[in-house]
Amino acid sequence: MGKIALVFSGQGAQYPGMGKELFEASPAARAVYDMADSIRPGTSAQCFKGTAEELSVTINTQPCVFTADLAAARAVAEKGIVPDCVAGFSLGEIAALAFSGILSDEDAFRLVCKRGELMDKAAKANPGAMLAVLKLPADKIEEICSGFEKTYPVNYNSPAQTVVATTEENVEALTEAFSAAKGRAKKLAVSGAFHSPFMAEAADGLADYMKDVEFGTPAIPIYSNFTAKPYEGDFKALVKAQVENPVRWQTIVEDMYKNGVDTIIEVGVGKTLTGLTGRINKEIKAFKVETPSDLETLEI
Repeated sequence: MGKIALVFSGQGAQYPGMGKELFEASPAARAVYDMADSIRPGTSAQCFKGTAEELSVTINTQPCVFTADLAAARAVAEKGIVPDCVAGFSLGEIAALAFSGILSDEDAFRLVCKRGELMDKAAKANPGAMLAVLKLPADKIEEICSGFEKTYPVNYNSPAQTVVATTEENVEALTEAFSAAKGRAKKLAVSGAFHSPFMAEAADGLADYMKDVEFGTPAIPIYSNFTAKPYEGDFKALVKAQVENPVRWQTIVEDMYKNGVDTIIEVGVGKTLTGLTGRINKEIKAFKVETPSDLETLEI
């Protein structure tokens, strides 16, 4: 049998009621929600009873998705499954930092709360938009983006999907340019142009905040969104860099496979990463865990 990777979902997959079933069924998951409530009272209630609109606000989304992600991972570990490596998509990387042991759960939760606050502030100060581009290779998307000001490929998700950050004013013309190249662009329902220079102020603010946060040594390898390789060197610099630089998810999954991973378990909210895994490499078995029934049917 090959290696197992746990991957932590990111912003955009949130929904009212997320994590409630696992909270009720798993003591390990419940402990994560209790930790979150002790630092940010009302986090559990927001996950379980918050409206879709409330949960879509970045300062709420990030701590809530983090909590659901880490709770699901702890439930997987409670079942006796031990991963060989971890990675997280965007804010999911902060939950992966906690699971890997680089950060304590409490410090990771405080960090993701500050991250959400800073990114929300940057999005309001530097408004932008994001487009998911399908049916075009990344190099073609990069070529088209180079013809527009303040336009950047930011999420390299799979061979057939790349997300682009740009200004609101560019959206229509950019969509037409992708269409002319026989691609298709869909505007995403997000509150900012994440993982781009639009987030420079948030990245600087996070670097300043992390000066007083203690980072340890990972117990298992954790992949960086920024380098698409396991963490090494200056960990804080990697966390800062991923806020204002592209998420190289396709390369992360490809590198995992090269290093023996044949099973990926997505923990947290939704099944976005599970779907991307199948588009990147069909040889990898992909599962998701966000409910007790997911855990019961997980065959590793």
